[in-house]
Amino acid sequence: MSKNSTFWWIALAVWMAGATWWHVCKIKQLCDASLVPADAPSVEAVEIVPLRITDGAGLSLVSPGNFGFAKSGAAANLTAVKKELDSLAAYLRANPKKKLTITGYYHSSEVNDSKWSDLGIARAEGIRQYYVDMGLPAASLVTASELQETIRFSPDSLNGGIGFAFGTQEPTTEDALAGAQKYQGLFKPLDLYFNTGSTDYIHTADNQKFVEEAQKYLAANKDKKLLLTGHTDNTGNQAGNVQLSRKRADEVKRQLVSAGLPEDQLVTAAKGQASPKESNSTAEGRAANRRVEIIVQ
Repeated sequence: MSKNSTFWWIALAVWMAGATWWHVCKIKQLCDASLVPADAPSVEAVEIVPLRITDGAGLSLVSPGNFGFAKSGAAANLTAVKKELDSLAAYLRANPKKKLTITGYYHSSEVNDSKWSDLGIARAEGIRQYYVDMGLPAASLVTASELQETIRFSPDSLNGGIGFAFGTQEPTTEDALAGAQKYQGLFKPLDLYFNTGSTDYIHTADNQKFVEEAQKYLAANKDKKLLLTGHTDNTGNQAGNVQLSRKRADEVKRQLVSAGLPEDQLVTAAKGQASPKESNSTAEGRAANRRVEIIVQ
């Protein structure tokens, strides 16, 4: 190709580019048009409120993140707040007379598929169980719920959803200990407590639920057993405490047989003071240790 031809081809390409630019930008006025369609829905950013846990001058924990929940979900994502939750656990261990109220928040548009009465309680109970699994006394942890119509989702998840408040524990009673026991299934241990001087265990909605479900399960599974294990505090000697814990377990067995459970599928054991769940150094701890644990095996 001659140099003269090359020049004209280049000139033609430049002319075509210029003509295209003039048509698009000057005639159709499209060069400054927004790349986002005019009718595209706007996405409103939802602010992540930092988690703050305070107890007067004694405790101040702040996390830039917060709890995460799926909309209508009860299981919390703790990734952003685990450090603060562990610090809170250390604070409660150092202050055993503190009572912590855990409040779960929920919106009326959410669907509650949990076993709890509402989604707020379900969320709070999940956090409570996190601390019980860490070894904190269940009686020091109280759950509550609150309906909040101001909750905003982004777009189908919730940041936050949990609040904390502190109080001082009243002396622990056997009724309070019994009420703190929650039914979580037949294969999770549940403790039964007795009022002073009584041989009948304290009945609650949760331990009654356990007994009803155990009766149905054992009837359908003849090879399974319900284990009743008696425990005591460290008052007295181990030999005497083993006898006392066996007596309590046998008494619970008698009551459950009267309630309709099959006697040949109920097994008793006695550990005395060997397996405390709380420290025996306080009256509250000793009360928590005087119990009969029930679980299906």
